[in-house]
Amino acid sequence: QLDLVESGGGLVQPGGSLRLSCADPESNLNFFTIAWFRQAPGKEREGLACISTTHTTNYADSIKGRFRISRDNAKDTIYLQINDLQPEDTARYYCAADYNPRSPVCSLLPHYTYWGPGTQVAVAS
Repeated sequence: QLDLVESGGGLVQPGGSLRLSCADPESNLNFFTIAWFRQAPGKEREGLACISTTHTTNYADSIKGRFRISRDNAKDTIYLQINDLQPEDTARYYCAADYNPRSPVCSLLPHYTYWGPGTQVAVAS
């Protein structure tokens, strides 16, 4: 059982950057595939980026070049760096996890077992 917690959201101006974090203080996430999703009001949940336990990454075409997912195994934390934020990036951002100790692939589909409560990102001038 995981209790994922996201942090790092907030209100930023267009063009700004944020780094979101995903962790579970009671668990080792090194054997879990992690993905980031977002959901804006009235819209479907959107897969953004994922990272496997072997550090292979996958990105949605819509955010390639502006978002970067990474994991720090020593800190047991997964990050989502978001650059050049725009108003359309306003949403609640979620991390999700599946136990996959040796899988080199990851998916952007929302079929993950464990989900955090999300962190809100708002982009406005």
